[in-house]
Amino acid sequence: MTAPLAGYTILDLTHVLAGPYCTMTLSDLGAKVIKVEPPETGDDTRAFPPFKDGKSAYFAAINHGKKSIALNLKDAADRAVFEQLLERADVIVENYRPGVMERLGYGWEELHMAYPRLVYGAVSGFGHSGPDAKRPAYDMVVQARGGVMSITGEKDRDPVRVGASIGDIIAGMFLTQGILAALLDRDKTGIGRKIDVAMLDSQLAILEHAVALTTVTGKAPGPSGARHPSITPFETFHASDGLFVIAAGNDKLFEKLCIALNLPLADDPRFATNPARCENARLLKRLIEAVTLDNTRAHWIAKLTAAGIPTGPIQNVEQVMKDPQILARNMVVDVLDKNGRQAYKAAGNPIKMTDAPDPTTRSPAPDLDGNRGEILRWLDEG
Repeated sequence: MTAPLAGYTILDLTHVLAGPYCTMTLSDLGAKVIKVEPPETGDDTRAFPPFKDGKSAYFAAINHGKKSIALNLKDAADRAVFEQLLERADVIVENYRPGVMERLGYGWEELHMAYPRLVYGAVSGFGHSGPDAKRPAYDMVVQARGGVMSITGEKDRDPVRVGASIGDIIAGMFLTQGILAALLDRDKTGIGRKIDVAMLDSQLAILEHAVALTTVTGKAPGPSGARHPSITPFETFHASDGLFVIAAGNDKLFEKLCIALNLPLADDPRFATNPARCENARLLKRLIEAVTLDNTRAHWIAKLTAAGIPTGPIQNVEQVMKDPQILARNMVVDVLDKNGRQAYKAAGNPIKMTDAPDPTTRSPAPDLDGNRGEILRWLDEG
C-alpha cells in the first residue's frame, strides 16, 4: 500500500493549531513534513498542558509524525539551510500575520520567482487582503466575529464558544483542500500557486442554514440550543434517565418515529410536514417527551435504531474514545515515544482510502530541533 502523498515534502512554519492541523492531515496522508521552528522556544504549544514526562500531550496530538529543525530566519547560516529546504520542498505552509514573511524576504512574490513550482499555503485570522488583514486573531475572536457564537447556546442566555477550536480547525481543513488542489494543478502545469485562507472567512463558510435564513427572512437567527432551526424533530429529548438525541430529518422518518412511539401525529396538519413541525416544534417536543420519559435512553435508542430512525447517546470524550464504532474505524491511535512505546492517545485519520495505509500507531512528535542531523544529511544527499 502507498500513502497518496508519499514523495511530497512540506515545509511547516506554522504554530499552535490552524496550520499544524493542516500539516498533520498532510502527514497522515503520507507527506514528509519538516517543522521549521524558532530556536529555544519552538511551537507555542510545546508549553501547553497537559504534560506527560515533561512533554505536551497537546503538541503531540497535532504534531506527531513530523520532523523538527530549529532555524532563525534572520541568521545568515540558518537562512542558507532554509533555502536548501526550499529547493527540495513541494509546499511551504505559514500562519504568520500578513507582512511577516515579506519582511524576512520569503513572501509569495519572492518565493514564486525563485522556486516557481513551490505551492505556498497561508492561514491567518483575517486573510492577506481587506482592511483588517494585519489584525491579530485567535479562535475565540473569529468564532465571535464570524457569527458562530451568535447561534451557539441556549435562547436568552449569553452566547458561548463552540467547545472545539473550530475557528482554527475549519481554517486548517480549508487550507488542506487548497493545498491539495494546488498540487494537482502544479503537477499539470509545473507552476505553484498561493493559497490564502482566513479563519474569519472559514467561519462564515460553515453557517449554511444561518446564511439561508438571514437571506430569506431578513432576520439573523439566534441560538436554538440543541435544536436544528430548519428541521424538526432534530434535537435532544428526555428519557427517564437523561437526554438522548433524535434526528428525524424528513417526513418518512417522522412517520416511522410516530409508529415507534405509538404517537398518532403523522397525519396531524400541525406536524404532517417539516415546515409545520418547525412552526410547532415546542409542542411536538412535549408530546414526544410524554412518551420517552416513561423509559430509559438505552431502551429508546435500541427501539428507534431498530426502526431505522437516526438516534444516539450524548457521550463524553472518554466514552467516545471507547465507542466500538470509533475503535472499529481506527479513530483512536497510539502516539509512540522515541523508544517505540505508547506515550499518548490521539485521534486517527478520518480519511479512509483504498490501498492506503491506516496504521494504528503514529511516530513520535519531534523534540525541538530533534531531527537536525537527519534533515541536513537528507539535504546533502539531494
